[in-house]
Amino acid sequence: MTLLNKPVREAARRSVLCWLATVDADGQPNVSPKEVWAISDDQHVVVANIASPISVRNIAQKPQVCLSFVDVFVQKGFKLVGSAHEVQVENPAFSAWAAPLLAMVGQRFVIRSVLVIRVTSVAPIVAPSYRFYPDKTTEASQVASAIRAYKVHPAPQEKP
Repeated sequence: MTLLNKPVREAARRSVLCWLATVDADGQPNVSPKEVWAISDDQHVVVANIASPISVRNIAQKPQVCLSFVDVFVQKGFKLVGSAHEVQVENPAFSAWAAPLLAMVGQRFVIRSVLVIRVTSVAPIVAPSYRFYPDKTTEASQVASAIRAYKVHPAPQEKP
């Protein structure tokens, strides 16, 4: 079974940020927003190390991580758990792992290294309204609520 299946990939595509949770050698947690990240294949997520010294240090000490992302309009997403390692620029594998990230950033950021996460479990994240008010809560109602709360307007839909 593919952990990073189509629904996970679609939700990731709609999410602007992800949150990477790591822990240091003393068990102190760290959660850090990551703007440049991508699902690389059926088992791996790659995260650009642009300004992440604490995440990098923690992963070197304890590779267990949790990465989560949520579509803020639909208020659904996924929690991915796995182990990570850093691939530095000098590593011959860097180009392959960094390719989707470099395509995203162009000249905007310098990617210092890539954090490669091998995902071992995936769990859905849903807003409590879906559970407590299942007869009244739909994705459309959540989007409408978010549009009101964030005072934004939806973009025109692309034609297939």
